[in-house]
Amino acid sequence: MATAHIVELEGRREWENYHRTGTSHLKKRYGLRSGDGGRGRDDIAQAASEVQKWLLAAKEEGVPVRPVGGAWSLSNIQLVQNGWMLNTRRFNRCFRLAGHDFARPGSVDPGAFMLIEGGVQVDEVNDKLQEIERSLVTTGASNGQTFPGACATGTHGSVLTAGGIQQHVRAVQIVTPGGIYWIEPSAGLMSDDFIRETGSAPVRDDDAFAAALVAVGSLGIVTAMVIESVPRYLVRPWLKLIDFARDDVETLERGDFRAFSEKHGLKGHDPYFVMVITTPYRPWGGKAVARILYQFPYHSRYEHVEPGKLGAGYDAQSMMAWALRQFPWARGQILQLIMRLGVGKGITEERYGTWGETLESSRPTADSFSAALFCDRARLVHTLEALCTAFSRAGGSTAVTLRFVKGGYGLLSPARWENSVAIDCDGPGGEGTLRAYRKMLDALERQGIEHTLHWGKINNLTPARVAANYGDDLSRWRAVRDRLLPDPADRRLFATEELRAFGLAD
Repeated sequence: MATAHIVELEGRREWENYHRTGTSHLKKRYGLRSGDGGRGRDDIAQAASEVQKWLLAAKEEGVPVRPVGGAWSLSNIQLVQNGWMLNTRRFNRCFRLAGHDFARPGSVDPGAFMLIEGGVQVDEVNDKLQEIERSLVTTGASNGQTFPGACATGTHGSVLTAGGIQQHVRAVQIVTPGGIYWIEPSAGLMSDDFIRETGSAPVRDDDAFAAALVAVGSLGIVTAMVIESVPRYLVRPWLKLIDFARDDVETLERGDFRAFSEKHGLKGHDPYFVMVITTPYRPWGGKAVARILYQFPYHSRYEHVEPGKLGAGYDAQSMMAWALRQFPWARGQILQLIMRLGVGKGITEERYGTWGETLESSRPTADSFSAALFCDRARLVHTLEALCTAFSRAGGSTAVTLRFVKGGYGLLSPARWENSVAIDCDGPGGEGTLRAYRKMLDALERQGIEHTLHWGKINNLTPARVAANYGDDLSRWRAVRDRLLPDPADRRLFATEELRAFGLAD
């Protein structure tokens, strides 16, 4: 029976991320592989031991390292230059847990939890949960990321009562050269015996757990997680081109999503998910695309359809990127026309799917532009008006997407407000769009408009911006990093150019 192991990968030493926005020039490439049998904790213990040996070898060689899973981030935080890369995609098993695995067996439902390895993709988690009649609460718009990778950047959806994907996480195993740590909240979750069998030392600490939820790849290598799910449910999509007025934005700012739904969506139901796509040239007073999902109890009688018929992948990037690349001069009415053509008749007839069935992997977005910022929903009207004015005046031709999420779930979660709005800017690539985006960020800062930037998208983050965004939470995060990586040489292992540019590496 094969055990978890690391192999050196042959081939080119130049590696591109999934969206082809950046290249690593590597000294060596490695792959982490799952074993082919046995208990999950044994496989994870073996893998963690192998990863620690690999890190110690890299430290002895004096080379930086980077794990990579789905390679999804457009911000290039997964790149490493003149170092070693560890591909985790084939370390991707999922395991159920038993009552005796928990510290207080009678206080939890073991069936609600799952142990996952560090390279498992979101779609693989969805498939496993479907088999046991469970579901995730939220994800990003795509399912090709690894689960730990999506957590590391605070990947968000548009579920009104949920935060980022990291809100599912209840425990994290992180490997460093100096230790293998099992990190949980101070109240604890898993039994001492279980933690010992994973090869880990327990760290039951609220700050450490909050730091590990959105680690941005800087605390060590995540080799396992315990996640919590909910009973399976259905969603009904509603996709429509709407007349979008300023009072609609004011309604969304108040959080009166039922009123927005009564006006533009399925009447008589509270929405579960709300997304609006508009343009910086006419953020209101013209046409916009509304995508709304409604939650219903699960039943097996629904007709299964492909993800596209549920509106899967329906974001501004997939709808507009191609057209805007072909017509980079597109403005105002042209963007409105693209939305009309993209939506067509929309989706208003009755059809259903599980949460996992509403997702698919988006195509690579090379030559496109994708950025996102977060703000306080209570300041949405002001923030959106300032953002669109600055961006359009600077010549940026993108779509602007509003997504609504709960804040928290991690010291470095960019959704920092109790009620947060993620504002995506998606469109054609090129220096003109990037220049307009940078001018827009400068304008927001000059006007004192509070916002944060998405770790995994094009962001133009600087140490000063990160410090201003996260304040005391950044200090708490660094304190955890220094506890897990007390040796400066260990911290240098994870100090890539991108992380230095963010101020997250020495």
